[in-house]
Amino acid sequence: MQTSESRILTTHTGSLPRPKSLVELQLRMSRGDKVDPDTLADEVRRATRRSIARQIECGIDVGNDGEQPRESFFTYVRYRMTGFGGESARPAVQDVVAFPSFAELFQPRAQKSLLTSPPRAIGEVRYASRAALDAELDDYQQALDAQPRRFLESFWTAPSPGIIACAMQNDHYGSMAEYVNAVADALRTEYEEIVARGMVLQIDGPDLAMERHRLFADRPLGEFLDFVDVTISALNRALRNVPPDRVRLHVCWGNYEGPHIFDVPLEDLAPHLYAARVGGLVLSMANPRHAHEHRILSRCPPPQGWLVIAGVIDTTTNYVEHPEVVADRIEQAARAVGDPHRILAGTDCGFDTSTGLGKVAEEVVWEKLRALRAGAELATRRLL
Repeated sequence: MQTSESRILTTHTGSLPRPKSLVELQLRMSRGDKVDPDTLADEVRRATRRSIARQIECGIDVGNDGEQPRESFFTYVRYRMTGFGGESARPAVQDVVAFPSFAELFQPRAQKSLLTSPPRAIGEVRYASRAALDAELDDYQQALDAQPRRFLESFWTAPSPGIIACAMQNDHYGSMAEYVNAVADALRTEYEEIVARGMVLQIDGPDLAMERHRLFADRPLGEFLDFVDVTISALNRALRNVPPDRVRLHVCWGNYEGPHIFDVPLEDLAPHLYAARVGGLVLSMANPRHAHEHRILSRCPPPQGWLVIAGVIDTTTNYVEHPEVVADRIEQAARAVGDPHRILAGTDCGFDTSTGLGKVAEEVVWEKLRALRAGAELATRRLL
């Protein structure tokens, strides 16, 4: 992975706004409606080129396709793997249960989506076809080749086995551990191909934090941490042929505006996360509940050489961060790690993790990314 040698590099966490025409096609497809594949492919290509161009215009150094071809950051696997069908019933986040008046505000905006009612495991999970993955990667490369300017480096997202096992509920395997390991074995195909194509692999693992106040909300902390250990172990096995310095792990407490008082502290998680066979962490450091946790990186430092992609832009609010605020957050992360070269400036999470569910206006998203670049330039002058 590229480090911030001469300047603080900028990146983001994966999903970016999709055009309304593409959103409609993806939602229809997710409902099982008939969608013309050529029409969908054309929309995806246009959206991908647009997303790349906007990122470059905003000054993003390490970019991707904005996840334009995917209906969400994890449910897309049902088109590539066997064993999924029906519908899951995700438990509510603990905030919604504990704060009824918040639930009244939250629920009208949290319409039934692919993230709240994904498919479930009804048979053996295995990777059935690489056709969609290859098409996705080929289209991205063609779109990138058409740009007059390039990213310094490209990254590509793929889900943690744990988020699939938690969200896409299990009717087939004898235990959660068995299910997690089966999904990890299937995901190995994506993990290895992404890196073979020369990209940085980003593992999206909201399960490694968010499930503490969702699936494990009524269980002891130790049970949740045991689940984290099972997932990290399965992930490491799936990554055994992938160089760790080509992988970054995204940990998330839930990309929604809410109280978040039940979030598991990073201090409890860090020793377990540091067992992952990766070369860096993508962490939330901009939202009001986790902005202080840069201090944890001083008390419980990441493994030697790991990068920290510090979330310095909040993806749940339409406030545009001032570049001075962005620079301050980058500087705090650099002081905590002790080396500004190991810091990249990023976003707390994605802006459209499930198609059409983004809460930040599209024009504001690009303004936030421009503020990210401006703040990184200020931090560069102060740190390097």
